[in-house]
Amino acid sequence: MSDFNQLFSAHVSDHLSVAQALSGMTAQIRPLAEAWLTALQAGKKVLFFGNGGSAADAQHLAAELVVRFRQNRRALPGIALTTDTSILTAHSNDFGFETVFARQVEALAQPGDVVVGISTSGNSPSIMAGLKAAKEVGCVTICFTGAGGGACAPLADLVLHVPSDVTARIQECHMLVGHVLCDWVEDAFAQKQA
Repeated sequence: MSDFNQLFSAHVSDHLSVAQALSGMTAQIRPLAEAWLTALQAGKKVLFFGNGGSAADAQHLAAELVVRFRQNRRALPGIALTTDTSILTAHSNDFGFETVFARQVEALAQPGDVVVGISTSGNSPSIMAGLKAAKEVGCVTICFTGAGGGACAPLADLVLHVPSDVTARIQECHMLVGHVLCDWVEDAFAQKQA
């Protein structure tokens, strides 16, 4: 059995190293924030999807937009395509899981919406299909992924490449960047309301 203190210290050290690398990536991250803000100011919405832990991240970020991050302001349209069990199970049963997000994008997305596919590996077939469907609709496509980007990265207009191959570090940094985007967008709407 490993020593807990050493294990904890190793995780924290690795997390800090990857998070620190993000500080030099503002040129890659700011366009994501601008895409969200432009869409939301135009009355469009942001749709999120992912699998496993990334599904939870999709729900988390949608909730930050609809409810609030830190400031009171009007609700913003964020939708997680990972939450409707009837849609998820009916589609998976009738057509297979690979197109479960693509089908929802087809039903809900409109030109100018932002669609965020989250995949730590960048190789999830359901995320690739969802991003392709979003492109066909005329959405701005964003992929949150890891260092390599996988097959998802070329399908997106904008990509967050977290500089790590470790799933836990990638997910932690997806949420860090997601919170920054929510904070920036929220501040713009809160100032407009004031």
